[in-house]
Amino acid sequence: MTAPSAAPGLPLDGITVVSLEQAVAAPYATRQLADLGARVIKVERPGGGDFARTYDSSVKGLASYFVWLNRGKESVALDLKSAAGLSALTAMIGRADVFVQNLAPGAADRMGLSAPALRATDPKLIVCDVSGYGPDGPLGDRRAYDLLIQCETGLLSVTGSADAPAKAGISVADIAGGMFAFSSILAALYTRATTGDGAALSVSLFESLTEWMSQPMYYAMYTGAPPPRTGTSHATIAPYGAFRTAGGGSVQLAVQNDREWRRLCDQVLGRPAVADDPRFATNPARVANRDELHAEIEAALAGYPAEKVLELLDAAQIANGRMNTVVDLLDHPQLAHRWAEVDSPAGPLRALPSPISLARGRNSAAPALGAIPAVGEHTAAVLAEFGLADPVLADSGLADGELGARDEAGTR
Repeated sequence: MTAPSAAPGLPLDGITVVSLEQAVAAPYATRQLADLGARVIKVERPGGGDFARTYDSSVKGLASYFVWLNRGKESVALDLKSAAGLSALTAMIGRADVFVQNLAPGAADRMGLSAPALRATDPKLIVCDVSGYGPDGPLGDRRAYDLLIQCETGLLSVTGSADAPAKAGISVADIAGGMFAFSSILAALYTRATTGDGAALSVSLFESLTEWMSQPMYYAMYTGAPPPRTGTSHATIAPYGAFRTAGGGSVQLAVQNDREWRRLCDQVLGRPAVADDPRFATNPARVANRDELHAEIEAALAGYPAEKVLELLDAAQIANGRMNTVVDLLDHPQLAHRWAEVDSPAGPLRALPSPISLARGRNSAAPALGAIPAVGEHTAAVLAEFGLADPVLADSGLADGELGARDEAGTR
């Protein structure tokens, strides 16, 4: 691409990504690339655009999902059912370094956008396909959404209270898939820099979240039983979780080894003899006797308010935390120095930069915080790079540019 760099000095400055994306997983991957300086061209449907734009309207009329996932991107609206639209997309991919797509299974192939087809003409191209279950196996053609992947991978079976399972409160399957797509693209860019070869990458939400479920799987594989659901407690470490204090308060604490357990008993609970009680002397024993352990700890904490207990835990160097709400997180002191602003169609919005630190001495640069685009905001400018006039796409006959149900993004 010939457009000037928007983020000079960042690691991916000069890299162009074209992404045919919707929903969460693929947009999350490409937003990380944009934060690191890549130029990301997001291809959307004319009219409505990415359907994540309408998940809610909580951010000054914009969707919280879209605001989170799409800063720093250029939006190009193309009707891919028209010859002109598909030709324009193909031309952009032909001059890109990376192509990402998360259409429904088989949709990219039907449009001639499969990894083999694209890389046959450009072996240096990196193609990343993000899907629900991957191209192989009996579920390869099935649509996938975050909750369904949480169910299929067993995450719900280990999340929640003993009485009821619960889904994770965030789109954890999508985030897992997006992060594996991001890291695999970075690895492919490194390999291309050293060998000159591109890559065909395939990332599935199912395999990504299954990887994150590996510890419970190992536990079940070698014990014959799944780890129990334990609410805020840890299934295999104790004490670890929420404990009640005086005045109806609570604290979260986490003991990682027997040395910390002894410090907790001596310096916080004021009951050093408890550390040698056979029921609690080792972590496996504490897990096996969790109810008695919790009763012992809460009896000792009943005379102290939560703030005092937190002070004692800090003094004893026992890891601890408060049970914050999302509203509390907004004003968390650890974030106070990090808040910034991004532009958007609704005006300036608060945003947090990437958690990746880019300090490199004299060559350091802060991660990019680009604007959130309106649907098709950059169509004319991008098409002009290829000598295509914007009106060339006006004769598609589809007012809203719908791809059709079978071709929309198949993951969320």
